[in-house]
Amino acid sequence: MSTPIRSIIEKRPLLISGPCGAETRDQLMQTARAIKETGKIDMLRAGIWKPRTKPGHFEGIGEPGLQWLQDATTETGLPFMVEVASTRHVELVLKYQIPVVWIGARTTVNPFYVQELAEALKGTGVPVFVKNPINPDADLWSGAVERFLGAGLPAGIIHRGFALYGNGLYRNPPMWNLPIEMKRRFPEVPLICDPSHICGNRSELLGIAQTAVDLGMDGLMIESHIHPDQAWSDARQQITPAELNALLDKIIWRTAGIDNLSQFQPLQSLRDEMDVLDLQLLQIMSKRMQLADAIGAYKKLNNITIVQVERFNEILNRGLELAKKFGLSENFIRNYFEVLHMESIEHQNKVMNE
Repeated sequence: MSTPIRSIIEKRPLLISGPCGAETRDQLMQTARAIKETGKIDMLRAGIWKPRTKPGHFEGIGEPGLQWLQDATTETGLPFMVEVASTRHVELVLKYQIPVVWIGARTTVNPFYVQELAEALKGTGVPVFVKNPINPDADLWSGAVERFLGAGLPAGIIHRGFALYGNGLYRNPPMWNLPIEMKRRFPEVPLICDPSHICGNRSELLGIAQTAVDLGMDGLMIESHIHPDQAWSDARQQITPAELNALLDKIIWRTAGIDNLSQFQPLQSLRDEMDVLDLQLLQIMSKRMQLADAIGAYKKLNNITIVQVERFNEILNRGLELAKKFGLSENFIRNYFEVLHMESIEHQNKVMNE
């Protein structure tokens, strides 16, 4: 990895922007120039190969677009990154000296593809950013990152949301717990957010971008097109460079870390109080599971099945009623009692089958 690219990858916040796809040389050059004029972007992005769900849609301009990227970098001074999904893509990226690549969500799901790409890139020093898999699976995501790190490659992580069945506010709901888990597993690997693919529309971009910053993510990748309504792919989620500039101005950038906690003594006091409560919660949980063991023993003695749906519904409904009173979200309480119920079942199952 060259020194200039290393310094860019290590920048915080790392800001990346560009069109969903390189469509024509004129479209790419105009977009790159306008993004450069914002003075805020560190790296450009553009799709050269576009994995589409159905045939017949724009699937990328292919190799000719790589020369356009070179030309745009020469004029603006901003390096490009592109998505690769095959060893042939890697060969062409290296041929045209594209300095950074990313692995798309549809590729991350397949360890065979990921391993082939890791081997094809091994020894090149090209940084590889790994988007989350389509399905919400932290182990699959981690495994992909580990394969590139294992090949001696600089790695990054991109959170672009997860595909869930049905329609909702977001195209790919963020499920923030998963990128937070990735940050815990890979604290030294840069993790950036892709609000464009999470939202699938322009209107929600700022909210998602701000949440990502608030959660301590290391940067943003936002799609920008000189004429987004005329884009050949993902038109609804792209914004003009002028809109990009305005959006970035609205974001409140947070302090990424705390080097000297003594400067934030009230924060330490709150954390200490929280630690005490966490200990009390664990003690209560332990006592509750002891009761689950006793219930399991009674059910075994009296030949009663473990799962009693009516009882679980009673506990859940009571918790949901109390949630508002205690200032807790319904979603949190529902998830909490479902996990608690499964742990109780595990305890009872162990007792009944001893």
